[in-house]
Amino acid sequence: MTRRLLKAGHQVTVWNRSEGKVAPLAEAGARRAVTPRDLLTNSDIAFMCVTDAAAVEEVIFGPEGLAAAPGAGKLVVDFSSIHPDAARDLAKRLKAANGAGWIDAPVSGGTKGAEEGTLAIMAGGEADEIERVRPYVQAMARRFTHMGPTGAGQTTKLCNQVIVGCAMAVLAEAARLAVNAGIDANRLPEALAGGFADSIPLQLFVPRMVQGVHSPPLGHIATMLKDLDTVADVAQATSTPVPMATLAGQLFRLAKAARGAEADALEIYKLSAAER
Repeated sequence: MTRRLLKAGHQVTVWNRSEGKVAPLAEAGARRAVTPRDLLTNSDIAFMCVTDAAAVEEVIFGPEGLAAAPGAGKLVVDFSSIHPDAARDLAKRLKAANGAGWIDAPVSGGTKGAEEGTLAIMAGGEADEIERVRPYVQAMARRFTHMGPTGAGQTTKLCNQVIVGCAMAVLAEAARLAVNAGIDANRLPEALAGGFADSIPLQLFVPRMVQGVHSPPLGHIATMLKDLDTVADVAQATSTPVPMATLAGQLFRLAKAARGAEADALEIYKLSAAER
């Protein structure tokens, strides 16, 4: 995503918790920041994408975090996928700490979408602030949709994960049925193209599942499980029945135990293998 901004001609300052990830970007023309505080001090907009809410908390409110920088008139755009309640809480606390605005803008599309600038980004925040960052976000994404106030982006991402997580589980089931019944599961995307079962997940996931292509991963098991657990929490709070997403979450919990937290989420297919 940083490379997309640089390619578009924007001046970009970078900081990362893992120093090794900064060097290639600096070589590509980005300026290095010493700390998150340094980054926001010398920028009008800070884009952030980290693993979970604890990591977001650390980057903002940890030592030399974003909250320690002057923030009036500045914006923090969080691409991470976290609980909507956490997004609202962080936004409120950051505003109180230094006056910076907040946009929650989780992404969908994976590494491939980030590299090609085809991500779908769903946002929560003030309309004028959304429009202020739109030119920069559109260098990284094909679609940038304002879904409502703070937290709405995160809620929309949970809806996305219900669909994607269940799709992974169902496609793994269909592919295994094909294999066990003696047909070439590699040809399912071709055979079903244009019909009601056709979809981007069908075309992308099934070949990788059947051929065992898991590097680079499209997403980690732990990440999908984290999001589906958040779905379950929000569903409980809103009295929303989510039986399919709940089952998918339990299948990913089994996959985590069997394949490991950092394994490709598509390894859910291997749960039904005769030998695992």
